[in-house]
Amino acid sequence: MARFVIEGGISLSGELTPQGAKNEALQVICATLLTPQTVIISNIPEISDVLKLIDILKYLGVVVVRLSKGTWSFCAENVNVDLLYTPLFFQQASALRGSIMIIGPMLARFGKGTIPQPGGDKIGRRRLDTHFRGFESLGAQFIFDPEHSLYRVEAKELTGTYILLDEASVTGTANLIMAAVMAEGTTTIYNAACEPYVQQLCRMLVSMGSEIDGIGSNLLHIHGVRSLRGCKHRLLPDMIEVGSFIGLAAMTSSDLLIKNVAYDELGIIPDSFRKMGVNLTRTGDDIHIPAQDHYEIESFIDGSIMTIADAPWPGLTPDLLSIFLVIATQARGSVLIHQKMFESRLFFVDRLIDMGSKIILCDPHRATVIGLDHSHPLRGTRMTSPDIRAGVALLIAALSASGTSIIDNIEQIDRGYEKIDERLNAIGARIKRV
Repeated sequence: MARFVIEGGISLSGELTPQGAKNEALQVICATLLTPQTVIISNIPEISDVLKLIDILKYLGVVVVRLSKGTWSFCAENVNVDLLYTPLFFQQASALRGSIMIIGPMLARFGKGTIPQPGGDKIGRRRLDTHFRGFESLGAQFIFDPEHSLYRVEAKELTGTYILLDEASVTGTANLIMAAVMAEGTTTIYNAACEPYVQQLCRMLVSMGSEIDGIGSNLLHIHGVRSLRGCKHRLLPDMIEVGSFIGLAAMTSSDLLIKNVAYDELGIIPDSFRKMGVNLTRTGDDIHIPAQDHYEIESFIDGSIMTIADAPWPGLTPDLLSIFLVIATQARGSVLIHQKMFESRLFFVDRLIDMGSKIILCDPHRATVIGLDHSHPLRGTRMTSPDIRAGVALLIAALSASGTSIIDNIEQIDRGYEKIDERLNAIGARIKRV
């Protein structure tokens, strides 16, 4: 187990470039299973979750070559489907929630797929019904083995159909798109997730020969084709890392330039930070955040307390609520943070309270933050990273705090942020990996 030792209370200055998008990487890497031809993907973040997925594909017989930093080729010509039923595959797949998206392409191309109960962040219930009910609608037989927590689907052929999702699940939408691209006839998916990463997956599949209408909306029409070809694809910058860097600048009163952010794909993220009082400007495809001694949270027009809540795209991504919560601790004013999608993601506020924050945890989904307006810096302390997003929020808090902080279980942070300590140290942070 590794830990970070952080000397806080230091303003940073310089440039940061966001890594490739983790959530997009997990989708498009699984999509390489749909074709026997070579697919080349660039701007891949070389973080533990992505590397675990690459190892799973290697084990199944995909020929994977690292061409250069962030650029990898995948050739799934000789996939061994029988390896899906081995103990080693169960061990690998159960450690990574993103492995669930192997099912869709395996079902489409080979007519079968299996997955153990996938792992990932411990942030509350994350049901898989959307995935498997959708596969059943396409004609697959679903079998659940409760004794071994094993999910299995099989189909001699898939047939296009109308699917109304009961939730706009990002991974569920991606999985069903990949299953439907080679189904017989047309599949319509309504209430589809339309995050930029799902759009990117669709664009990649179109470049492979798929026919998909409605990209960017919540109503997709997928016209099945018999086979797909190889392609080249580049990942978007990670919007969660962009938001994390904006929050870092605000909390540490730092002057930062975030380069190459794909600004037009950020949706309401920049304006949501502006509601928190964070001054940021766009220059081309970069974001500049000047050093601010104070930032003030807006109120609603009627004077009531601002609420920051997550919602399906184009609403605010839930992965950034931890960042909004932590920057609110040093803002001027108060805010209600409402985490609607996961019931355990706010429990990390106990660590922030230990550091001197004024937070009322109303229930598992809501927390009221009374900002300190930088009048009282947070105190350094020892804490544990519970998940990826809370982990980086605690790192930001520690960098702003007076004194020394220790964060244990930083493997959680490494799952989502590539060499974050080295990159932040390059602009003045003092983080030691032990």
